[in-house]
Amino acid sequence: MPKLDLIGVSKSYGTIQALADVSLHVEDKEYVCILGPSGCGKSTLIRCIAGINKPDSGQILIDGESVEQTPIEDRRIGYVFQDIALFPHMSVRDNISYGLAVRHAESIEITTVTNEMLDVINMRDRSKAYPSELSGGAQQKVAVGRAIATGSHLFLLDEPLGALDAIVRAELRYELRKLASDLGLTVIHVTHDQEEALSIADSVVVMKSGRIVEVGRPSEVYASPRNLFTANFVGETNLLEGKVLETDGSHCTVDIKGHRIRVSGFGKKVGQRVIVSIRPEFIRLTMPTVVGWKGLIKQVTFLGNLNRYVVEVEGGIELIAEVSTAEYSTGFRVGENVTASPDDVHMLLFDYPVEGLEKEISLE
Repeated sequence: MPKLDLIGVSKSYGTIQALADVSLHVEDKEYVCILGPSGCGKSTLIRCIAGINKPDSGQILIDGESVEQTPIEDRRIGYVFQDIALFPHMSVRDNISYGLAVRHAESIEITTVTNEMLDVINMRDRSKAYPSELSGGAQQKVAVGRAIATGSHLFLLDEPLGALDAIVRAELRYELRKLASDLGLTVIHVTHDQEEALSIADSVVVMKSGRIVEVGRPSEVYASPRNLFTANFVGETNLLEGKVLETDGSHCTVDIKGHRIRVSGFGKKVGQRVIVSIRPEFIRLTMPTVVGWKGLIKQVTFLGNLNRYVVEVEGGIELIAEVSTAEYSTGFRVGENVTASPDDVHMLLFDYPVEGLEKEISLE
């Protein structure tokens, strides 16, 4: 079963550096989602792994063996594209068996494997249908089945659900994840959909400008990111600029435009500029009270299970808060006075970026 190692992989197109010294380890049977903004190098990375693109430098190892000189067809890698690349003149059965036929497999093997794969993707009853007769989700299931039928155990999925409707996309991502687990596949799944990545991955790789910014379990990447870009890109957060007033080593008292908060943070110095990050769900809104940040509701957005509020508090600070509709179904109205109470347990403290906050969180 395949393990994958990338060591210092770089790739440029003229003056554009698509990948810059990328190193990554993927365990056997691990489901890894690569997440990042458009143009960050996600697709270039898996195209290099597949052998479609040749890296300028670095090593790609599968099960400890270099594959730089190995032709695409011999890498035993399954590749599923965003554009559902089925052969329109072939039936579902013929599409799935195509890879086996190209390898000149025996007829009995082709029939056996194809039938097994039709059962795995639950498409036996549509085996004679043509792609034009299938929904987008069904077509993509056939594309995945065709890739798996080749006998590969390392799969590269390049935005495989991007062309599908939201409901179909949500259903199919869980089917993909279950399929990978049941068959013991190693999967690298490229996406720009944060919810998709967080909900199905064993590990999430966050990329920006051709580099890996952070790697971690979905819960770690969301709840305790080590990088400001990750904190801002994965989910939604409030980034508040402040200055350290006091420190006892493990905690700091930070001033944010007249608001004092105490937050966990090691190695900070008095007077140091910092950024405090806090997710919207960790800001509690109540009717006006003595304790808390006095504010005014500027905007309300109903999101079904949540109400999303933009609140302007003293000091001209705008906070985004999310409150469960089950907790407070009537909600607050625009122009209503409230008290915002950030939960300091869930605050994260970052050094102020050398090149500035805007540059640090930029998607380019």
